[in-house]
Amino acid sequence: MLQTIVFVLVFVLLGLSVVGVAMRSGRRRKPAGPTRAERRVTAIGVTVLTLVLGLAVPALVLVDNSESKAEDAPGGLELTKAQAEGRQDFKIRCAQCHTLGASNAVGKVGPNLDQMRPPKALILDAIEKGRARGQGQMPGGLVSGEDAEAVASYVAAVAGRTN
Repeated sequence: MLQTIVFVLVFVLLGLSVVGVAMRSGRRRKPAGPTRAERRVTAIGVTVLTLVLGLAVPALVLVDNSESKAEDAPGGLELTKAQAEGRQDFKIRCAQCHTLGASNAVGKVGPNLDQMRPPKALILDAIEKGRARGQGQMPGGLVSGEDAEAVASYVAAVAGRTN
C-alpha cells in the first residue's frame, strides 16, 4: 500500500511541476535560449528528481518490505521458522507434482494435499519411503533429516486451509 501511495505522489508532483513550467513560460518574452541561471536550476532539479526516484523510492519500498512475509500462511496461521523453511523446500521439490493452495502449487501427478489433509506422520513416511514401495511416481528420500521434518510440519499445518 505504501509503495502505491509513494508511486502516485511522485507522478502527481512530476505532473504538477510540468504544468507549472508550462504555465509560467507563456507570461513574458524571453531571449532565444535559456539563461545560465535557468540551466543551473534545471540541472539541479533533474539531479534531485533522479536521486528521489533512484534512491528514495527504492529505499521506502525496502523499508516497507523489511518485515518478511515468509512466515505468513493462509487462514491467519503464522508459521514457525522451520515451517517457513519447509515451505521453500516444498516449492522446490514437491510443488511440481502436488496441489497445495498455501504454496500456490497445482501439480496433477501426486495427490491433492489440500483434499487429503495428511497428518505429519504420514507425510514423513511418504517422504522417506516414497509411494508404492519406491516403485511409484514418488521416489523415497527426496528430502531428508531436518528438511523432511520441516516440509512435513509445513504441509500438515497448512493443508486444507484457505486464504
